[in-house]
Amino acid sequence: MNIDQQVELLMQGTEYGDDDLKKAMATELRQRLMEAEKEKRPLRVYCGYDPTSKDLHLGHTITMRKLRQFQELGHEVTFLIGSYTALVGDPSDKNKARPVLTLEQVSENAKTYTEQAFRVLDRAKTKVRYNGEWLSELSLVDLIKLGQNFTVQQFLARENFAKRLEKDEPIYLHETFYALMQGYDAVAMQTDVQVGGTDQLFNIIVAGRKLQEAMGQKPLVGVICGILPGTDGVQRMSKSTGNIVPINSGAEDMYGKLMSMPDFAMEKYMQLVTRWPPNEIDALLKALESGNIHPRDAKMKLAREIVSIFYGEAEAGPAEESFVKLFQQKEVPDEMPEFALQPGMTVMDVLTGAALVSSKSEAKRLIDQKGIRLDGDALERGDVLFPHPGVLQAGKRRFVRVK
Repeated sequence: MNIDQQVELLMQGTEYGDDDLKKAMATELRQRLMEAEKEKRPLRVYCGYDPTSKDLHLGHTITMRKLRQFQELGHEVTFLIGSYTALVGDPSDKNKARPVLTLEQVSENAKTYTEQAFRVLDRAKTKVRYNGEWLSELSLVDLIKLGQNFTVQQFLARENFAKRLEKDEPIYLHETFYALMQGYDAVAMQTDVQVGGTDQLFNIIVAGRKLQEAMGQKPLVGVICGILPGTDGVQRMSKSTGNIVPINSGAEDMYGKLMSMPDFAMEKYMQLVTRWPPNEIDALLKALESGNIHPRDAKMKLAREIVSIFYGEAEAGPAEESFVKLFQQKEVPDEMPEFALQPGMTVMDVLTGAALVSSKSEAKRLIDQKGIRLDGDALERGDVLFPHPGVLQAGKRRFVRVK
């Protein structure tokens, strides 16, 4: 690829909330790529991941996909585990303070992160580092010096803090440390490019760039990725809303969950999750708009592409065949009742609320017998949050479409 093609690919799916800022970052990225080419060195690129839980879902991999693009273009990529930032908890996009984790909790969660990440990243080309390497060495005086570069007003102007202040909800002092710590990560690694989601805009564009300038470094280029909606197509993918696509639950499960997304969400998934270049995405979207391809067929193409990223074509093909057998060969009826899923509902709540079972005891019996299925996959517990919208089956003949 020439420089312009690289910029187009690397800026695909990015969101800044401001056109001028996006243009500025694209211009700076082009300059960095030209400089790197002239100096015959790779760009130093990183993204940080706080191990606040053990499992990753598709939403977590959006930034990893962007890192992979940088890898394929020959740049140096660091997968940074936030072993110290996770102790504070990122306040970005949160309406209340995160619970403070212990070092033991962080270490346990971090064990699974890298292995799951290598479903996307090239293991041989990925540096794995922990920000405790340098953050643990900072003294109180060092922290004070970092803080001198920012005003309290800058933090209070952040949307999530401003909303909490308006509602008279507490904002804890330690929450302001997070941006300083993340900004210092960029300084410690002499970063050229930092990748992150839109919820990281302040931490990257304001904190990271400002601290690098204060330390005599050239300010990084922020590549800010859009947030992936969940299988409902509306809310961001999150365990709390039950609209996630786990990356460790098998090819068939992933394929089925992707096929449950509404048609209007396909464009976002194409831009954020696939390996397709911009021209291929544009061609598919035009074919959809003109009616030259059926939305179902486009979604199957999309689901197969995403599943093959994580499980390879050898598993993506059988996953598609399984879906076709279940849904397109009339094992599932075309017409069925619908049930509106509400936040916080458990599997048992939906089974009883949709009248798929006559009692909780019947539901427990069917669950034990693997007779409760969601998009063809057996549900093993009734007391957990309902996983995601889809076709819910009880026994052989009772179906309801959960939306």
